[in-house]
Amino acid sequence: MARARSSLVQTFARDLAWRLEVVAYDVITLLARLFPIDAVSDFGAAAVGWLGPLTSTHRVAVRNLQIAFPDLTPAEIDALAAEQWRQIGRTFAEFPIIDRIVAAGDRIEIVNAERLAEIARTGEPVVFVSGHLSNWEIMPAVIAHSGVVCHMTYRAANNPHFDKRIRDNRFRYGVRLFAPKGGDGARELLDALGRGESVALMNDQKFNGGVAAPFFGRLAHTAPGPSRLALRFDTVLQPMSVQRLDKARFRVIVHPPIKPLVTGDRAGDIARSVDRINTFMEERIAERPAEWFWVHKRWPAETYARKRR
Repeated sequence: MARARSSLVQTFARDLAWRLEVVAYDVITLLARLFPIDAVSDFGAAAVGWLGPLTSTHRVAVRNLQIAFPDLTPAEIDALAAEQWRQIGRTFAEFPIIDRIVAAGDRIEIVNAERLAEIARTGEPVVFVSGHLSNWEIMPAVIAHSGVVCHMTYRAANNPHFDKRIRDNRFRYGVRLFAPKGGDGARELLDALGRGESVALMNDQKFNGGVAAPFFGRLAHTAPGPSRLALRFDTVLQPMSVQRLDKARFRVIVHPPIKPLVTGDRAGDIARSVDRINTFMEERIAERPAEWFWVHKRWPAETYARKRR
């Protein structure tokens, strides 16, 4: 009886905390929607640019930059780490107002938009791949507004009330089809491609048990899912990237498609495809290093244990 009562209290406390979290998010969203777009972006850059370096996560970002760019000086690493916090701040602050950014009409430049138009016109199912570059939420908005029927994968928030806010906000800027990560999401992606619809996945974070492929000169475990889907449905990987031009203005690039090589060695074909995706991501990050999400541990634990040379 006492155990049941304790469990009930814990459940109530957790739900209360979740609801308070959502109230805070709603207040932030309301305030953000009262101000000009660039002012919201600037506030995010200033706030997180100040707070980020004070957190323990800052050490992860610095170590990641040291691993990726071993020839940079400590001062250059510190400058990149500081700037990436400002970029993250802009991205987080812009999330509640992305529908306004999209609706503005002149804040998103699309390079090779004809490729998206071709996919929409022909109904060709593709596997979109990208990473956490600049404001990565801009990419699904662009795909949705191009007329391509596409299922976007996402990691559901632990807080179900907050997760609903995230989904509702994405709905406002055009994203209608969601596929959560995990078993159910994988089945949704398979069903979607089987119906001739496209899917979109981020492929730049650590995936335990994934394919060990080179990434900035070190092996990094990478999710094989996008490559497996492209091979299974005999379609292409369609890379996209996002660049920040100035404040809340962006360039979305639709890159040439990647056709996975089919040799009959399925494991080898997947590995080669994953390697090509990692190469694509590495090139994009090297072009604009401050715009990538450096605050997660991308490499195996032993990589972080080694001292910088």
